[in-house]
Amino acid sequence: MPNFASLALLIEKYFPDHLDSGQMGQLEAAFEGYITWNQKINVISRKDMENLAVRHFLHSYGIAKVLKFKDKARVLDAGTGGGFPGIPLAILFPGTQFHLVDSRNKKIVVVQEIVQAAQIQNVQSSVQRVEQVEHDYDFVVSRAVAAMDKFIPWVRDKIHNRNRHPLRNGIVYLRGGDVEDEMAQLKFRGMKYKLYPLSEFFEEEFFADKYVVHVWFRSGR
Repeated sequence: MPNFASLALLIEKYFPDHLDSGQMGQLEAAFEGYITWNQKINVISRKDMENLAVRHFLHSYGIAKVLKFKDKARVLDAGTGGGFPGIPLAILFPGTQFHLVDSRNKKIVVVQEIVQAAQIQNVQSSVQRVEQVEHDYDFVVSRAVAAMDKFIPWVRDKIHNRNRHPLRNGIVYLRGGDVEDEMAQLKFRGMKYKLYPLSEFFEEEFFADKYVVHVWFRSGR
């Protein structure tokens, strides 16, 4: 059974002074909530539950090593599943508004229960396909929902032009494997990208071939 103490040690190691006691309480409530809900609904592969701290929470926080979301920024978590990376990021950035979207109702039920249990105030969630979302966002985040050549057209028109962060508005995607080859083959006009190896931030073996991919465009919607 996973233990929150393992995640607390990782937070102390990689994000010292980033979360106050209230945020750590929210993180613990979310962590314990996933353990409870995974016994009812297969939110996370049951064989992977022992890796909940590293492969789900810390992996989500790889985005925070690349980008610090500002207060009042709007972020879409496209295909959030049970709430990754959106819920951990919402706890870390309480001034940022997160919209978590998934087409599977049972996943959003878990998201809503975790958000309520952890008293997270800056998350809204909805059951819908990401293509149906009609709002604009500073960033779209996701965790390997689909190959990039499929994912980019789904969300490209949901990114607005007003840039307020050091990184240009765009997609911030958690991806593993042969990302360089995948990105180099894309032919989207006006698209630029940069890869951030997570092995530069985290020493756990899991991150050896994991990346944050930042994709941005010359013009938004």
